Amino acid sequence: MRSLLKTIAILPLLLLSCNSDDSPLQDHQNDLESLPKDLGGLQKANALGVSDANFGHYIYTPSAYSNDSQDYPLLIFLHGSGERGNSQADPNILKKVLVNGPPKLIEKNEWSPKYPMIVASPQLPSGNWKPEDVHNFITYLIANYNINTKRIYLTGLSLGAFGTFNYISSYGSDAYAAAIIPIAGGGNKNSGDKFTTIPVWAFHGDNDNVVSHNNSVNMIDAINKEHPNTIAKLTIYPNVGHNSWARTYNNSGMGDESNDYDAFDMNIYDWLFLFDK
Repeated sequence: MRSLLKTIAILPLLLLSCNSDDSPLQDHQNDLESLPKDLGGLQKANALGVSDANFGHYIYTPSAYSNDSQDYPLLIFLHGSGERGNSQADPNILKKVLVNGPPKLIEKNEWSPKYPMIVASPQLPSGNWKPEDVHNFITYLIANYNINTKRIYLTGLSLGAFGTFNYISSYGSDAYAAAIIPIAGGGNKNSGDKFTTIPVWAFHGDNDNVVSHNNSVNMIDAINKEHPNTIAKLTIYPNVGHNSWARTYNNSGMGDESNDYDAFDMNIYDWLFLFDK
């Protein structure tokens, strides 16, 4: 009887806690909820040498963004090997960055994450994405745009996925990124301990004959062996080749994933917004 009375006594408090506007989840999202709805912003091309950035790049700013606006989340997109080019020699080369990922969705007016964010898409002139160059590019963006430094996210495909993994492998908890989404890539499986504070959701096709899906499997296994704060996720698409990114960035791959790995059960941008530093 005493136990029953105690339960009855605390039930209203539990209900109040569940219905309160001050729930931890809502508190965590308050900085996002206060952002004006993005009605369609501007994606601007900045060729190499036009600004102080170490990469030529596209920068997307939401419709309500201004020099005096509040700070916005930032998404960095690292392209694959086919989109490399030197826009200082030919500014039109920068357009290669628009063929995949978020910059493509923006260009096609198909960009509609739940909350607005700035999207920066640098172009690699040659070679591979170097962690220090990615870090310096983000430093430039922070200095020149109103960026919520607790909500910086990094994603990349193929060569860019390797760059995404390698950035965290190099900087660990000192990386700017609050969460990452590498697609069709891989990294240094001996660096799993660098990812313990940074959530990871990787994607890959199991018929990828350019970069084996085992590269992603090995990375996620290595990270989870280190008992990260957030368990690293891996979604595999059966009978899909190297291009596993189109269906991931537009979220159309939901339901097509293998049951042997993590489910594609939520919008990837909503997943990113779950995390801050």
